Amino acid sequence: MEESINIIRSASIPEREEIITDFARWLETASQEALVYGEGRFAVMSANMAQAIRVNADELARDNPEAAEQVLQRACAMISQFKAAYPHRVISRSVH
Repeated sequence: MEESINIIRSASIPEREEIITDFARWLETASQEALVYGEGRFAVMSANMAQAIRVNADELARDNPEAAEQVLQRACAMISQFKAAYPHRVISRSVH
């Protein structure tokens, strides 16, 4: 993830947009895993951030690479915090 953030300024617009949507996907995955662990607030925050990133991906990729870099750094920090709190991957997302 950090490598993607480092190259965002030098990437082309389509590459930037792809990197940005990858982060949105990673946040959505973290959101789903948070629900399994019972972390409702984190699940909502990361899902909302993923949606905001996905909706604004084109604008972030085209207009302001510095802003895109800051957004991705915050997304990376959220994902890292969650992975630090819950280091084991979820194998099944079945909630009973």
